[in-house]
Amino acid sequence: MNDFQKSDPDFHGGKQIDLLVDPERSAILKKLSMDLPSITLDDRQLCDFELLTTGAFSPLTGFMTRSNYESVLDRMKLQDGTLWPIPICLDVSETAAKNLEAGQSIAIRDPEGFLLAVMHVEDIWTPDKEKEASLLYGTTEQSHPGVYHLFHHTGETYVGGALEVMNLPLHYDFRQLRMTPSEVRGLFKKLGWHHIVGFHTTNTMHRPEHELAIRAMRKSKANLLLMPGVGISGPGDFDYYTRVRCYRHVLGYFPPESATMTLLPIFSRLAGPKDALLQSIVARNYGCTHFIVGHQHGDPGCHNGATPFYDSSETWNTVHALAKEVGVADIPCGELVYQPFEDTFSPKDEIPEGTEVVSLTSLDIRDRIRSGRKIPRWVTFPEVVGELKKAYPPPSKQGFTVFFTGLSGAGKSTIARVLYAKMLEIGKRPVTLLDGDIVRQNLSNELTFSKEHRDINVRRIGFVASEITKNRGVAICAPIAPYAVTRAEIRANIEACGGFIEVHVATPLEVCEKRDRKGMYAKARAGLIKGYTGIDDPYEIPEAPEVRVNTSDKSPDEAAQEILIYLGQKRFI
Repeated sequence: MNDFQKSDPDFHGGKQIDLLVDPERSAILKKLSMDLPSITLDDRQLCDFELLTTGAFSPLTGFMTRSNYESVLDRMKLQDGTLWPIPICLDVSETAAKNLEAGQSIAIRDPEGFLLAVMHVEDIWTPDKEKEASLLYGTTEQSHPGVYHLFHHTGETYVGGALEVMNLPLHYDFRQLRMTPSEVRGLFKKLGWHHIVGFHTTNTMHRPEHELAIRAMRKSKANLLLMPGVGISGPGDFDYYTRVRCYRHVLGYFPPESATMTLLPIFSRLAGPKDALLQSIVARNYGCTHFIVGHQHGDPGCHNGATPFYDSSETWNTVHALAKEVGVADIPCGELVYQPFEDTFSPKDEIPEGTEVVSLTSLDIRDRIRSGRKIPRWVTFPEVVGELKKAYPPPSKQGFTVFFTGLSGAGKSTIARVLYAKMLEIGKRPVTLLDGDIVRQNLSNELTFSKEHRDINVRRIGFVASEITKNRGVAICAPIAPYAVTRAEIRANIEACGGFIEVHVATPLEVCEKRDRKGMYAKARAGLIKGYTGIDDPYEIPEAPEVRVNTSDKSPDEAAQEILIYLGQKRFI
């Protein structure tokens, strides 16, 4: 235990707050749960639930009540004065909330219906999401992924209360690496480790990150606990199965018996300094005495394509100012760059002006892997490159989706059929055509043509395309897909497992109306059809599609040829 922990009477990392009940109580709760309303946790909520249960979120004993939620937002403290930077709340839909009331108990289940816990409801309230976004993220701009998720995917109602847990969420992978805080602290005791620096990451570790960890170990005179996040992957992350295999290889490059690893079922809120503080608290509860706060820690990426959302210096200063209260010494680590003539990594801000340096970000490495380009030897370890290439083959062996979007009558389906025939002719991969009307007949025939249902149909097309792409096939999709947000979500899901080529069929509205053999545009203009795309429901034009074609002056064969040229240029064919 470090000096911070010794001097802090409210330090909770030294004991296990275990929400798991004994077998006798578990049997009682299981019988009780049969008559209780149930709440099904999603992937994010399961992460919070597991960290609450195991004591990683100590001293919390359940999802926050309203008083603690508001106190955390307003002053970063629980009602009892304990430092806590981020609300840990259970959100539910308005429909689910109608069946709940304070004072009752509810069954907590996973998506398969497996009983996890009984929650004793203390509070039910409707949060002010504008206020939450402003105080938690420092912005209400929906270009921030945390803000976007809050406004679009978080339930309208929050439920708070204590948990009695019967079962942890089920995991079938890497079980030997999924240790609870008490198990990790027990391992430290067995190994005789007294100073441990925690390193949390959701990126693959390459040579710069390895060097950063070694520097932190030397500075703190500590061993290393690698705590990779395996809750929910962020934008641009490799899948966690691949990352964990890579971490195992990288551990072999540390001095013998100086580093160990536990997988952390956590997802980053991407709240900058507050994320760094929360992860410091988690590291403390796992027994760490020090914690690495990296460059752009907890940052979602560039703000308006120019600057980060959070300043690294502000994050470092915030964590340092509260380090004693947290009970973990902070180790700020700036960006490392490679000096080719010295064959070494150095902090960017310590390099003399005029010195030649090179660097590649994790996103740069990911793009090189997925485009089949060479990874320089100074960037990473050969075993890591091997794992990444095995999981993410070059474009010629990847699956990919060609996603057409455009107005009705623009020519999407015709071009898609031409492209489908050409891909079958090439014969290198299985090919599936997912036309909007065909999918509606076979997969979405219960849906109406309301705005909501049209969007659901597009999302279903995207899901099927992602499964085809994941299994190294080719999906050719031709829905209208008028909404930019939906297209972006589909792109993100598919790019996680293969290639995504957006094709905007930019045929003007007047040309589409002339081609309208069913008279749908005329009916829409006459007011006989409501919510028709291009007339009284907007079509949001893609800003940067991979290919843009206009069939008013181009044949379907010519348009398909443009797409094939692009696919060849990017080495997909």
